[in-house]
Amino acid sequence: MGTLGELVHDDAVALDVTVDGWEDAVRHAGRLLERVEVAGAAYTQSMIDSVHEKGPYIVIAPGFAFAHARPSEAVLRTGMSWVRLAEPVEFGHDRNDPVTLVVALAAKDADAHQAAMAELATVIADPERKAALDAAATPDEVLELLRGGGDEAAPEPQPERARQRRRGSTRNHILTVCGNGVGTSLFLKNTLEKVLDQWGWGPYITVEATDTVSARGKAKEADLIMTSAEIGRALGDLGVPMRIIDDFTSTKEIDAALRASYDV
Repeated sequence: MGTLGELVHDDAVALDVTVDGWEDAVRHAGRLLERVEVAGAAYTQSMIDSVHEKGPYIVIAPGFAFAHARPSEAVLRTGMSWVRLAEPVEFGHDRNDPVTLVVALAAKDADAHQAAMAELATVIADPERKAALDAAATPDEVLELLRGGGDEAAPEPQPERARQRRRGSTRNHILTVCGNGVGTSLFLKNTLEKVLDQWGWGPYITVEATDTVSARGKAKEADLIMTSAEIGRALGDLGVPMRIIDDFTSTKEIDAALRASYDV
């Protein structure tokens, strides 16, 4: 699995780009993937089509859009591009607009980029690193920051009684859902697993990232579904609790959703 620094090619970073709306922003990110031979033009169009079909579910944190589509023959290898906009644009998201950063992912399969996803989630959620990336003057500075890594605080487990409650009363399974099962759902999965580790529940629960079609068949085996508002509306009532998450990088928001779901 590639790391974030390995998957963002040196020639796939563009800063202070002027665009004409969200579609042009996604197209620019896709063209960078095309330029470094990560994906073809058909993949760029599929990223745009996905937003037209499902809404702005790719805007997963304030100011941040994570563009992607399903793996296809148009994907030549797994890679990412990074586009910082000169002026923010509206995607139509209720909470997270306007967007200033678009990161595009093309994945050969659902497993090839999980380590990079975890790193990206950490970067976007870290105010200092995010501010440094926003202030970077050159693509080389961006890449240096992405490849620099970062230390995370050690988990602080919750009391043993909470772990016992978690083991004894549930199916030990949570679904994170997006339109394609390889992008935003993995992003949410990484942040959720971070919270579970902080609680000390990591060993007792599994988190599965999946798409809307698969989620309908898997819902009965889950305690809980976490997803965006757009995907939640598409899924409808699947017979299990659903929590809508606005900021996929926010451990605080996910912590609160878990507490409400498991009565902690």
